[in-house]
Amino acid sequence: MNKPSSCGHSKPHLLSALRGRAQAAANITGSESYPEITGAVRFYQTCEGVIVLAEISGLPHDGLPCHDRVFGFHIHKGGDCGGNMDDPFADAMSHYNPGGCDHPYHAGDLPPLLGNGGSALCLFLTNRFSVDEVIDRTVIIHDHPDDFTTQPSGNSGTKIACGVIRRTAGAFPRGHQSSSS
Repeated sequence: MNKPSSCGHSKPHLLSALRGRAQAAANITGSESYPEITGAVRFYQTCEGVIVLAEISGLPHDGLPCHDRVFGFHIHKGGDCGGNMDDPFADAMSHYNPGGCDHPYHAGDLPPLLGNGGSALCLFLTNRFSVDEVIDRTVIIHDHPDDFTTQPSGNSGTKIACGVIRRTAGAFPRGHQSSSS
């Protein structure tokens, strides 16, 4: 990952980045079989890496104690959430893996989403990619947890939700400034 050149030697409080505007976001929608899934995944570039914030609702759950589900969560290299009868998000393609690393070291391997009565909230910092590197790629939620072992994608099951990562309004790629600056 390329660090922004504007990073100094001081270490700002990472959570303060969340008070600002995300540089990119993916609006998540469920497949035809999971139409109730909705949410957003936001990407904040910092000097330390990218903060990823996922807020998802409508995830499948059975309501029984000790049975909240765990879901695979990845960035895929495709730029579209289209699909076919066998795979509703086939156009998302495989995991984003520009370095050719084994699983679970793909740049697109993310921590799992822990279901909480049909909702999930996940916040983490990663240096595996920059925001600029994942624009127009897809975020995928799978119906099973990633086992972080099986090649090439962690045996995480069916793709149940997808969103395309887009630059947010008013956010510019590093090195570019708005015409009003």
